[in-house]
Formats: sequence, C-alpha cells, structure tokens
Amino acid sequence: EDYYKMRVIYSTRNVEIPAGVTVTCKAREITVTGPKGSLHRSFKHLAVDIQLSEVDGGKILKVDLWFGNRETIAAVRTVCSHIENMITGVTKGFVYKMRFCYAHFPINVSSVKEGAKDIVEIRNFLGEKKVRRVELMDGVKYLRTADVKDQIEISGIDINKVSLACARISQSTMVRNKDIRKFLDGIYVSEKTNIE
Repeated sequence: EDYYKMRVIYSTRNVEIPAGVTVTCKAREITVTGPKGSLHRSFKHLAVDIQLSEVDGGKILKVDLWFGNRETIAAVRTVCSHIENMITGVTKGFVYKMRFCYAHFPINVSSVKEGAKDIVEIRNFLGEKKVRRVELMDGVKYLRTADVKDQIEISGIDINKVSLACARISQSTMVRNKDIRKFLDGIYVSEKTNIE
C-alpha cells in the first residue's frame, strides 16, 4: 500500500520577517521578539528544516521538507502560518470580541483576580445559580467594552492563548438538555481583529 504513496522530493516555503522583529531559530525551536513582547514555539515534532537567510537585504525564514508525503507537505504551510501568527502577535497583537446573547435572563460577566491569575466569572446564565469560572492564561487580558452593551474583549500576543480563552468562555455557556435551536443563549465570538 505504501508503494502507491507518492513522495515529493523537495517542498519549501518562506516567511518574510518584517523590520523591528527578530527571529531566532535553533534546532526547530523558534523565538520571535517584537515591540509587544516575545513568543517561543517548538516544532521538534516535525521533520522539517528551518533556517534563517537573507534575500535582497531582507530576512526570511525558510522551511524545507525532503521526501514528504501528503500529510508532511501540508505541515510545511502549517509551520509557516504559526510563525506568521507569532510575528503578527509581537507586532500588532490579537483581540477577540465576544457578545452575550440572551432571550430573557441577562448574562452577568465579571473579572476577578486570584493572586496573579485573572478569572472570568459568568453569572445568571439561563437564570442558573451556578457561577461559571474560566481561568485566563498568562498574557491574556480581559476588558469589558465601555461603549458597546454586552461585549467583552479578550486580547494578547499569543493567538493560541487568546483563542483558547474565548473557546473556554464560549463552551462554558453551552445549553444542556434543551432544544438549542430555540435556546440560543450564550457568549459567542463576534469579531477577530488586531490590537492596532
């Protein structure tokens, strides 16, 4: 069966590194530093070559793969997308806006500090007495939008942490044992954008 799996001899893709951003690469461990901070990520689980090079005065990060099958070739672009998201994070940052949706019982959301951790508390969801608590990871900020009713903003430089925080908030308000076509209450991501 492996006989029919075609291998492509050489696949490559580049990521341009903008001015003001420094990228270091050592043994498939990437560190990206920019005006907003520094991010680190390991790609040791993938058999790809990652190297820095200069082209026409600008720096690029080159991701190479030799003798790849369909799955590993797809991973080349995934690696590049992750690195591009890291570059965007340290230069612009990410903001996810979330809106409260309710038919009758107004959802009450607040943020409390416990030590160094920020915890988002959700009350009165569907009139329930239960307090839903979602812990935010380091580097993720919570903001209640002042000029828009029933909206919060989750922001940070690491897209994984920001999107994970939003997913946890959204999933904590899932309606159980009801017809979800009728009970549309919840907290949903309404917009994904950059800080600036």
